[in-house]
Amino acid sequence: MLPEKDGLATSKDGLRERKRRETLQRITEVGMGLFLQKGYEATTLDEIAAAAGISRRTFFYYFKSKDDILLSLQNEMGDVIVTSLKTQTLDRRPLDAVRDAVIAVCSRFPTDEMMAIDELMRSSPAVQARKQASYVQHEDDLFQALRERWPDPQRETGLRLVAMLSMGAIRLSFEALKRENGARPIADLLREAFNALKAEI
Repeated sequence: MLPEKDGLATSKDGLRERKRRETLQRITEVGMGLFLQKGYEATTLDEIAAAAGISRRTFFYYFKSKDDILLSLQNEMGDVIVTSLKTQTLDRRPLDAVRDAVIAVCSRFPTDEMMAIDELMRSSPAVQARKQASYVQHEDDLFQALRERWPDPQRETGLRLVAMLSMGAIRLSFEALKRENGARPIADLLREAFNALKAEI
């Protein structure tokens, strides 16, 4: 009988986790929709909770503040880039592997959607400051992923530099996206930034 009970517990845990992910996604989508419709500052936490069909208390189980909804998208992109890097072949230069991983991820998102999210983040000084701070974490996550792919200890310093410079190229690409008002897709801007980097090293 024990295996059946264990199986039932696993099934319940799986259902619970699925519901948690679905609720998290619903809150994020509802929050982003309200931010785009009303503006970030004008949207209240209570409005997000009500539109998502949850209580204020339940909201705090998923997010500490409405700032975290915006930042969760930033963090999610960092995680997806690391995942994409792990699919790159080992016979390539790490910088090229990072470039292609970043382009593969960022190309999935429409330019107007990227610009709208970036504008929302810029509308809040607190969110913008936390976004800039998040780049440090993304850099470290990228470095750890690079070190897993190329574990030779003698390459560690070089891989850390790849992570640092890659994050710089990503930031410059998004700054160019805003400056050019979306005239070129982010993939083109990323290629340009990484090519400029490779030309100087």
